[in-house]
Amino acid sequence: MLTVVDADRMTPNGSLIDEIVREGARRMLAAALEAEVNAYLAELAEVRAEHGRRLVVRDGHDTERTMTTSAGGCGSRPRG
Repeated sequence: MLTVVDADRMTPNGSLIDEIVREGARRMLAAALEAEVNAYLAELAEVRAEHGRRLVVRDGHDTERTMTTSAGGCGSRPRG
């Protein structure tokens, strides 16, 4: 990812370090949520309906959306 930084190390969205921290936090949160979902699915893998179909499955991912937190807005790009 290429980021344009002006002389005082600011980017259009704030300081470069702020952007790096936000991106790192976004990646860590996405990884933690993915691990939690995988653990949940593994725990319930043997739960079956009367016809043998699994009752708990991963059904896909939603579309990209923007979330607003106390740290500001950020794009969310679900993997899938």
